[in-house]
Amino acid sequence: MADIKVDVLVIGAGPTGLGAAKRLNHINGPSWLILDANEKAGGLASTDVTPEGFLYDVGGHVIFSHYKYFDDCIDEALPKPDDWYTHQRISYVRYKGQWVPYPFQNNISMLPKEDQVKCIDGLIDAAMAARVATDKPKNFDEWILRTCGEGVADVFMRPYNYKVWAVPTTKMQCQWLGERVAAPDVKLVTRNVILNKTAGNWGPNATFRFPARDGTGGIWIAVSDTLPEKNKRYGEKGEVTKVDADKKVVTLKDGTTIGYDKLINTMAVDHLVEKMGNQELITLSKGLYYSSTHVIGVGIRGERPERIGDKCWLYFPEDNCPFYRATIFSNYSPYNQPQADVKLPTLYKADGSKADSSEAKPGPYWSIMLEVSQSTMKPVDEENILRDCIQGLINTEMIKPEDEIISTYHRKFDHGYPTPSLEREGVLKELLPKLQAQGIWSRGRFGSWRYEVGNQDHSFMLGVEAVDNIVSGAVELTLNYPDFVNSRANTERRLDQPFYSAGTPPKELPSRERA
Repeated sequence: MADIKVDVLVIGAGPTGLGAAKRLNHINGPSWLILDANEKAGGLASTDVTPEGFLYDVGGHVIFSHYKYFDDCIDEALPKPDDWYTHQRISYVRYKGQWVPYPFQNNISMLPKEDQVKCIDGLIDAAMAARVATDKPKNFDEWILRTCGEGVADVFMRPYNYKVWAVPTTKMQCQWLGERVAAPDVKLVTRNVILNKTAGNWGPNATFRFPARDGTGGIWIAVSDTLPEKNKRYGEKGEVTKVDADKKVVTLKDGTTIGYDKLINTMAVDHLVEKMGNQELITLSKGLYYSSTHVIGVGIRGERPERIGDKCWLYFPEDNCPFYRATIFSNYSPYNQPQADVKLPTLYKADGSKADSSEAKPGPYWSIMLEVSQSTMKPVDEENILRDCIQGLINTEMIKPEDEIISTYHRKFDHGYPTPSLEREGVLKELLPKLQAQGIWSRGRFGSWRYEVGNQDHSFMLGVEAVDNIVSGAVELTLNYPDFVNSRANTERRLDQPFYSAGTPPKELPSRERA
């Protein structure tokens, strides 16, 4: 007999696990418990604080949403107007010493003339080829060539995506793209080149929210705080060491055993099957590929430079820096760094030279967060990564050699990006149903391994929809129909709606007039 028995056990208190727990608490039906090995909720959407008081999210996270239920839940957790800042995305690509507005492929009017010609030639060739094409692109590289042409592929898409994914574009499939990559309008691009104009903002995150305090992780701590304490086990008492799928028992680090009827897993699915000890599934999971992410933070003394301005996040396709993306984290909230009156010593200057003085001095301060990918196909000099990133900031004119570095941060996430590899769908179509046949719903950024539904809103709803599937047999739209949920406002579920499980309709069904 297990020490504890619940109807639904949730492993992981990141966005997906909290989505599941929130829904279980909302419907007030099955008994449930949520586990996490960390003391705080958040998972891959948490926030770290340096000793000096600089905040860094564990990756580039912002809040934009496709779902009203998600909005309801985070607004319930952080309900006050001053809990949030709303920003317009100001985003650029660094190319040949200048800032090209994002998306790059819509703004080649900013490039040197020879690159403009190369890119327009490619776009025209691609448009003509697309008119007679009878088959779909076989991989991401073919999609790039057919959509953007050889010029844009060579100067931006191939090098940038290799820096992001840490695999060549030829080894990635293209079903994941959807709203993630902008397809250029050849007429618009040509018109802008002739008129020397740039294209405006594009994409679902052109406007985004960010919490005023405590970073992105603060959102998820606040969501977790809306859940009953008796249903949460965090820290060592919540760390899973073994999953016995046959007996439906999970063993924790402290020796506690928990019996369950259904299991919602949000840890990486390759880690899950190892804890299950199922050799067939372990072998199957080896077909999934991922990259690691290094998150680097640099805190700097001084006013934010005019050349940085109100930029949000920036892309770097060239090899003069190891990072693929920089976020001006101090622009998201004035509380993401120490206040100006806090006195801090200088560690060293950006060029590595000794500080002029070891005396603690006041600010103001600003900060940059960088991301570097790593994989078996893209090695990284981990020992020197911080130094190389600071040099990359100098190379790209983000900072100057004489700038005073006040604080640094470096954290590696082994599972950073779930790669949409060519083999991925074949593995998932076999692996996820095999787990579900054993009563395990594996969901989330790495639980279900689908990057195209890996944002915070998607991840949260993967948990919500897994619960609805368990309780009432509802279709999991986000998992199974990414293009559908990404192309519309999903308003079907709201936090203030009552929930009726299958077979228990409301006492009085509303008439058309009443509805």
